[in-house]
Amino acid sequence: MTFVVWKKHLLKLSLIKGGFSARNSEFASTIVMERKKKHLSSISNHVVQRWRIIANLKAYSRKFMGRTITKLDTSVDRLVEEFEAEWKPEIGSYSRKFVEYCSAKVLTDMCQNIEEKISDGSFGRLTFDMMLAWEMPSSEDEESHAECVGKEKEERRAPVSEQDELPLFYTDLMPLLVDSEPSVGEDAFVWLGSLVPLVADVVNGRFTFEALTAATGYRLHFPAYDIFLKEIDKCIKHLQKQATPKNVELADDEFILHVEGTAGSQRVVRHIGKTSWPGRLTLTNYALYFEASGVITYEDALKIELSKDIEHTVKPAATGPWGVPLFDKAIVYESPELSEGIVLEFPEMTSSTRRDHWLSLMKEILLMHQFLSKYKVECPIQAWEMHARTILGIIRLHAAREMLRISPPDPKNFLIFALYDELPKGDCVLDELADSLKKVNCAHPCSGSSILRSMNLSIISTVNVEEEHSSISDDSPSTLETAINQVREEAKETEIAKSTTEVLKEEGLSENVLVLMELLKPLKSVLPWFQETLSWERPVTTLTSIAATVLIVYKEWFGKAMAASLLYVVAKMIRARRERLPEKCNEIVVCTASDQTTMDSIVSAQYGFLTVQEMLQAANITILKIWSILISKARKHADMVMVALTGLAIVLAAIPFKFILLGIVSYIFIMNSKLAKHLENDQGNRRLKEWWDSIPIIPVRVVDEVPDSKVPDNKVPDDAAKSK
Repeated sequence: MTFVVWKKHLLKLSLIKGGFSARNSEFASTIVMERKKKHLSSISNHVVQRWRIIANLKAYSRKFMGRTITKLDTSVDRLVEEFEAEWKPEIGSYSRKFVEYCSAKVLTDMCQNIEEKISDGSFGRLTFDMMLAWEMPSSEDEESHAECVGKEKEERRAPVSEQDELPLFYTDLMPLLVDSEPSVGEDAFVWLGSLVPLVADVVNGRFTFEALTAATGYRLHFPAYDIFLKEIDKCIKHLQKQATPKNVELADDEFILHVEGTAGSQRVVRHIGKTSWPGRLTLTNYALYFEASGVITYEDALKIELSKDIEHTVKPAATGPWGVPLFDKAIVYESPELSEGIVLEFPEMTSSTRRDHWLSLMKEILLMHQFLSKYKVECPIQAWEMHARTILGIIRLHAAREMLRISPPDPKNFLIFALYDELPKGDCVLDELADSLKKVNCAHPCSGSSILRSMNLSIISTVNVEEEHSSISDDSPSTLETAINQVREEAKETEIAKSTTEVLKEEGLSENVLVLMELLKPLKSVLPWFQETLSWERPVTTLTSIAATVLIVYKEWFGKAMAASLLYVVAKMIRARRERLPEKCNEIVVCTASDQTTMDSIVSAQYGFLTVQEMLQAANITILKIWSILISKARKHADMVMVALTGLAIVLAAIPFKFILLGIVSYIFIMNSKLAKHLENDQGNRRLKEWWDSIPIIPVRVVDEVPDSKVPDNKVPDDAAKSK
């Protein structure tokens, strides 16, 4: 039975129930149309009516807008007919798909002049109503939506201790971000980002939403949304006014994304050795430019290329006066083409927020070019679409920092590549992103490149490819959405796991030593068992161990032995689970109490320090003696070692290795028996100790300055030492 026949049956039933009769087919079709209108909620009808108004305004003001637009039929009846021609019952809800259909048509028309629509506020109001309509497409969905919102708030509500103080951000800024009108949730925000990547990108839209709504209970209100859009518009206009670096000609597709170090912004300092040079720093989607400040104007810009396919990196660094690393507020750029890294400092009184912001932006540009190179995105249109989406992500970050200036959000939540470079299995999302990039219609008015062009930030034109594109999408999640949801869930689990380690990281050295000793306590029971087995204090266990070891070595069952050991570990884990040890072992208690007095503790610490010092000295002496033998500094000892190594090599080459292992195992067990101890002769050990003590070492001299003539392995020749 088709959908039309099904609707007619429903119509007849409803007319009989209400006491009415349809006398002709024209009146019946009118009733069906009215029922469809009533099926939409008031918010959905508001979107449809607003679409009609805007379409009419475009029809009347066509000659004033300076462009030709497609004449749209403003009749709701015509809209429903066009929608039903594409809609199928299996693709999703009728009401929600109708809202999506109308929204796609409106946005396609509005994005052609999006800058003006953002300035006059019509774009923000309309798109916010679209999100409300999509979230509650019908009257039946309003009650279920309210239940979902309440459940979501209950799940995300974090317990606040009495000692935690509410920051000023929540009390001073919240009245500017909320109102009494309905708010939208995360799914609606991401859906809008899938239509137009201006307010969000579908790849990181959920992380962007969390960062924007952290202060408002993870619900987006219209005041916050309107401020966010206007800040985006301000940031774009601000970037358009920035001056080009001196003696630099930017490419046609190269655009300034961030500038600091000017008279109206905070300082940026470049460190070269022990000297410092303040200047202006400019970031584009291809390179980083630093212009040292001169007497009157800036000097020629130093270009740091970020688009090359080489192993270059950016990472945080510490700087300070006279080259002493005291302040962790700098970035170092390292490249195989440079002999030393380029260090840029972002001075700040308290935190390193500026440094982290610049570091995230530079990483985003680096990772974007690495993404294009790795997945071989050679099509210029697809590559520029990825550039445009990255540029829009950086602009959204600037806007969010201006909107939430008191409490700046994490930059990674607004950036695509910097985010998924750190998240677990983020590479899977990038794989799906590369596949989805091939399916994007870059010539569509709502694509990232078209939006930049509409906002006068881009002069790159895309080829207009005519293709059939349905405005109704299937409700089944795409592979990209599935990968994003999986990464997000694993990121939450990772954050929970990392939070359990924060307490241990905050402890000092003494506490960590005590914890380590407590964790190694089970080994104290294992070592005596080995000693008793080797010393034949347990003859049955010793004989069993000898027989098992000899059998494994002779039969070469090393793989089977390792398999048995792994199965033993699995059995112990299953036993622990059955005994419910995870529920019983909620914490490990480490006792710091001691019977020693303060003086005893000081003396014990001193003896411990001396023990560590002696161990370091013994290790250094051992390495120096081995080095003396290797370079034949002690010729007599070196000859003996060469003869011994040659004989050992002949033995290993002539005798199968398993017989050698059998001999070693037998020797270990026999030498620890009572019979061997009764026949033991210490003369061999004494001669070996005397031989070791007679090996001279190379003298070590500690100097304060690096010698002019460098020798491999940092060894100073004897002639140079004598001359000094």
